[in-house]
Amino acid sequence: MKRELSRRSFLKISALSGAMLGISGLRSRASDQQQIQEILEKISQDVPGKGTSVMGLTVPPISQVRVGIIGLGNRGFGMTRLVNTLCPDKATITAICDIRQEMVDKTLDFLKKEGQDPANYSGTENAWKELVARDDIDLIMVFTHWDLHVPMCIEAMLKGKHVVVEVPAAYTVEDCWKLVNTAEETRKNCMMLENVCYGAEELWILNMVKNGVFGTLTHAEAAYIHNLRTGYLFSDVYYNMWRIRHHLNRDGNLYTTHGLGPVAQYLDIERGDRFEFMTSMSSLQASLSEYSETVEPDNEFFSRSDFKHGDMNSSLIKTAMGRTILLQHDVVTPRPYSRINALAGTRAYHEGYPSRLSVEGAGHDWLGKEEYKEYWDKYQHPVWESLKEPIEKYGGHGGMDFVEIYRLIDNLNKGLPLDMDVYDAASWSVVGPLSEISVELGSAPVKFPDFTRGRWKEKRLPGILEHV
Repeated sequence: MKRELSRRSFLKISALSGAMLGISGLRSRASDQQQIQEILEKISQDVPGKGTSVMGLTVPPISQVRVGIIGLGNRGFGMTRLVNTLCPDKATITAICDIRQEMVDKTLDFLKKEGQDPANYSGTENAWKELVARDDIDLIMVFTHWDLHVPMCIEAMLKGKHVVVEVPAAYTVEDCWKLVNTAEETRKNCMMLENVCYGAEELWILNMVKNGVFGTLTHAEAAYIHNLRTGYLFSDVYYNMWRIRHHLNRDGNLYTTHGLGPVAQYLDIERGDRFEFMTSMSSLQASLSEYSETVEPDNEFFSRSDFKHGDMNSSLIKTAMGRTILLQHDVVTPRPYSRINALAGTRAYHEGYPSRLSVEGAGHDWLGKEEYKEYWDKYQHPVWESLKEPIEKYGGHGGMDFVEIYRLIDNLNKGLPLDMDVYDAASWSVVGPLSEISVELGSAPVKFPDFTRGRWKEKRLPGILEHV
């Protein structure tokens, strides 16, 4: 019988790997190597659950989705505005919550001008539990800092609500399993809000993949490269400066899903293929320490040199079908924004930033503007065509945010499976903690857990292709 992964195992691996990197002789000690190998094997083992698979989960149609929103900061307020565009025909905002009263007041003022008057909760760390306990909410939306994602999602499902959550859904292996097992036990949707999966470029590529333009897929590259050092990490843009605190304590690929989510859909991850193992390494840390000398002396992070996270993390993933994925994370250098979005097949190759396409038989360079436009027009995803006017009107990261919210609410209205599921949330998010373990163990290969318990072999389409 497979043993359940415990928190003690994580503490043990941290201690063992730290010693391994500090004492060169440990690599040759068979007993320590055996202990490390046992822990790595445990990480990839199935965790017992009480429910059944929620692949393709359908629920009765909800003609007007009653929404509760937790977290009204930068991301939460913007997404609340987009949910409001679907009210009252497709949804209504029943309740809102933020620990900061000023954020509640700002959101409430906006919603009242729009004809809505939701209940509101604030002032204490547990105010969100009062919202979740209400019996007049169908869907909880979580836009808080990462530490609260899992407890809020679990509480929502246990209280009989569907839940969607910002990225990453979780940042420990144990918590990824908690999300999967709770969704299976409660039969509730738990979807991660990976908005980039709804981008025009990403859906265009996905459509070309499914129409055979790329041939056999062999390799992909993805990233989150975004300079957050200036104006973000060292400021109060993030509540209690929560994001930079992760850089103090963690070293790995901390923010995986914006680049990886679309790539996972191109490669049919959890739909015929799966992430099998990965190895990860980080560069030295320099950018945060150097920049910390330039902030105000009263800043908590002034003149700090104890940041753990390297400036660049590069992770390499191998899939069960033999494909490879290069995934990078850099939020501290002046490198221009990029998610890379590269995909290689036997018949075509795409690379983003800027978007370029090369196809077999068209020479040794990128397609020209006219040829590129022919592919763009021919394979544009129909969702973007059908929602063209509201996309232009409401936007949100070029329109992907609106498409994401529309699809979520519309699928619940119609009783259709959501475009992504809890297995996607767990598989894409678990890359973070696995990368940390690999880095700590000197870039050792680390196997992925199988959150589907073998059902990844079943061929199925992402919802965005199957239900259009």
